[in-house]
Amino acid sequence: MPDEVNPAAPADHGQNGGIPVQRLWTGDYYNEGNGHDDIFDKLKEECGVFGVFGHPGAAALSYYGLHALQHRGEESAGICTSDDGEFHYHRGMGLVKEVFDESRIASLTGDRSIAHVRYSTAGESKLANAQPLVFKYRGGDLAVATNGNIVNAPQIRRELEAQGSIFQTSSDTEVIAHLIARSSKGLVEAVKDAFAQLIGGYAFLILTNDTMLVASDPHGLRPLVMGRLGDGHVFASETCAFETIGATYLRDVQPGELLILDKDGVREDRFAALERRAVCAMEYIYFARPDSDINAINLHAARKRMGRQLAVEAFTDADVVTGVPDSSISAAIGYAEQTGIPYELGLIKNKYTGRTFIQPSQELRERGVKMKLSAVRKVVEGKRVVMIDDSIVRGTTSRRIVNLLREAGALEVHVRITSPPFANPCFYGIDTPDRRDLIASSKTVEEIRQAINADSLAFLSKQGLIESIGGHEGELDRGLCLGCFSNDYPTKVEFEDARIGCGCD
Repeated sequence: MPDEVNPAAPADHGQNGGIPVQRLWTGDYYNEGNGHDDIFDKLKEECGVFGVFGHPGAAALSYYGLHALQHRGEESAGICTSDDGEFHYHRGMGLVKEVFDESRIASLTGDRSIAHVRYSTAGESKLANAQPLVFKYRGGDLAVATNGNIVNAPQIRRELEAQGSIFQTSSDTEVIAHLIARSSKGLVEAVKDAFAQLIGGYAFLILTNDTMLVASDPHGLRPLVMGRLGDGHVFASETCAFETIGATYLRDVQPGELLILDKDGVREDRFAALERRAVCAMEYIYFARPDSDINAINLHAARKRMGRQLAVEAFTDADVVTGVPDSSISAAIGYAEQTGIPYELGLIKNKYTGRTFIQPSQELRERGVKMKLSAVRKVVEGKRVVMIDDSIVRGTTSRRIVNLLREAGALEVHVRITSPPFANPCFYGIDTPDRRDLIASSKTVEEIRQAINADSLAFLSKQGLIESIGGHEGELDRGLCLGCFSNDYPTKVEFEDARIGCGCD
């Protein structure tokens, strides 16, 4: 059919294209198809996006930009460039440095690009779902990369399939390509109409033969920033990517905003009005790198304030304060400064554990904890320790780390968490278990304390979190999504469909 969209075959799967994924240990968790046999039950961010328009080194810049965003997705990586209207692209399974080398980057010519790092949630871990997704349709070539989750993608997909659309991936991102391809309008209006049908949290980069479109969902749930490098423009999920390539930060892409970049420059438009800004609170608490800024708020400074506020709300007398690396270090410093208790590196993260296909057993899971984290015996032995962490999901991670500290000789372990109890699933781009698997959904704080074997346990209050970040709940300029803590979601959520479709996969 003339309005059907068909994914183009990957130009080259690369050496990593055939990596088996049935039981892949990335060092943090075992990934088994759609499920995870966790060593660490830390929350997983979905993806990171990076874009370049109007710079001759687009591919190389995207490579370095993706390196800076590697923490947002370690499963696959991809870059698509446009050179005089011709697409060049490569995607592969694995880390950025495993997917790309110098010769591969040199083959991706052109002065515009979109790039992606991915972590899958509900969908399959396979090359077909790696982004950017690249398509051919009657309007030419189309590449799409997104960070986030389209909550109503399953419903839209069913409707499109009933009308004859044939989907080639299990990615919710493919929905947007079909909506654009089926429109009889021009590109910009087709994109605006397509976005108007979406519910969820997302940051989109769309590349055609001569145009780039950039969009943030109407609530700004997922971060997206705009910068300048020479005569070109750059876009990224976090500002830390701009520091890596030497770009100048210009501003955040606003909720509901659509930016159109072509030969005439940059045009600002909108596809939706801003009703309620709701930036994901977990970006501030955990996901974004501490050297990034979101809405002019530095993450390291915000996390220090969280630690300070936690000390005010839940002080306990102790000998040392330590943070679970890496995301909780800033908060631990803040807690120590507020209390006067010395901050020490009581836990060390080994960044070079690599990957293995060893079958996980209980013994190996416990060994995996010690491969990834080590307690510094001379720091914690004979001491009362305050352990700062950002969240408790199932409780297994906290219990294992508390036990590491006890095995290293800690007399007491007091756990302080820089977020409220995580009791509700996220539907906007964070991999969370079913509500029944979230320990805070069914247990009291005291019951959680017992489950993780801590001497005491306290969580940061919701109001304390809001004030620490630097805003007030519901404000348009600093509003937050606190659905995982409060069960108050900024968009309509059909829970069954949302779980089926969760993920940019």
